Amino acid sequence: MELDKIDKKILNILQRNNRIANIELAEEVGLSPPACHKRVKRLRDSNVIVADVSLVNPEVCGNKLTLLVSVEMERDRKDVYDGFKLAISKAPEVMHCYQITGTYDFMVIVTVPNMEAYETFVDRVIHTDVNVRKFHTSVSLRTVKSSTAIAL
Repeated sequence: MELDKIDKKILNILQRNNRIANIELAEEVGLSPPACHKRVKRLRDSNVIVADVSLVNPEVCGNKLTLLVSVEMERDRKDVYDGFKLAISKAPEVMHCYQITGTYDFMVIVTVPNMEAYETFVDRVIHTDVNVRKFHTSVSLRTVKSSTAIAL
């Protein structure tokens, strides 16, 4: 789908605040409210907008630790990767998981309340996968930037 300047403007606004009233959004992008609503519907229907969510502060909710876990698999095989991806997808502690190039195969971002919870996650998810060769954990000291916005 080709995005024009108005689509991009709508998306930039919605990435900052998806609770904006359609009438306000229409005014900001210079469209009538019905035309704006039609554009937003088209962006949703064509999967440009994939979800409308509330972002929750993990620290306020008790998850004080963010850990970056680099995982190297034993073999480069689709079934090995698929098994790991399935297990990671089911783990509520995992915020993000990326299959990457380089020394490691996956980068997993985990948030937990404390190190005991992380150890429980490792025992349940990482150590039970016989195809994990090794993993390395880095502890985030602070969040410098965290965004869900896509540059348009």
